[in-house]
Amino acid sequence: MTARLIILLHGVGSHGDDLMHLGDIWREMLRGVALAIPDAPFPFDGGAGRQWFSIAGVTAANRGGRVAAARPAFDRILREELEHHGLASAPEQVALAGFSQGGIMALDALASGRWPVAGVVAFSARLATPEPLAPAAGSAALLVHGEEDRIIPAAESASAAERLRRAGVETELFVEAGLDHTIAPEGVLRATDFLARRFGIQPQV
Repeated sequence: MTARLIILLHGVGSHGDDLMHLGDIWREMLRGVALAIPDAPFPFDGGAGRQWFSIAGVTAANRGGRVAAARPAFDRILREELEHHGLASAPEQVALAGFSQGGIMALDALASGRWPVAGVVAFSARLATPEPLAPAAGSAALLVHGEEDRIIPAAESASAAERLRRAGVETELFVEAGLDHTIAPEGVLRATDFLARRFGIQPQV
């Protein structure tokens, strides 16, 4: 049985392996924490890679519905990972960390109350979950965003932080100056510290 687990969730048109560099960092800095980096369930309808939900014709009005429709497949993948690591009955020992569309799904898992995990890290994401939010008691999230993101504006994370806090989620927001739609070292360090605190461990330096 794994003591603690981080599930990494990739962005649209990508694969789990594309987050392997982040997983390698956390294997070194968060000793004793297991990593799972699954592929999204659906082929990307814009080319190579995978997707959690389709972005073809996506709008602010229909995005929430697409996220909700993606929940069964997303939840199945999470259940499989928890069962594989012997944590099916211990979601509080699991954290989710997602980039872009993976972050959208991670935030939805928390905000909807479906997954009472130890914490969620969302890089360059947005909160697409419709109101009312229903997070589990004690939920926590870290939102990391590049100030110059041209794909998902940093204002989306600011809005998400406000909504999550109103719903009772302990929420931290870090906006990195000059950064576009990517994961950078400073954001990784912030996320490492957040995860270590949520798991009650000391990060390796």
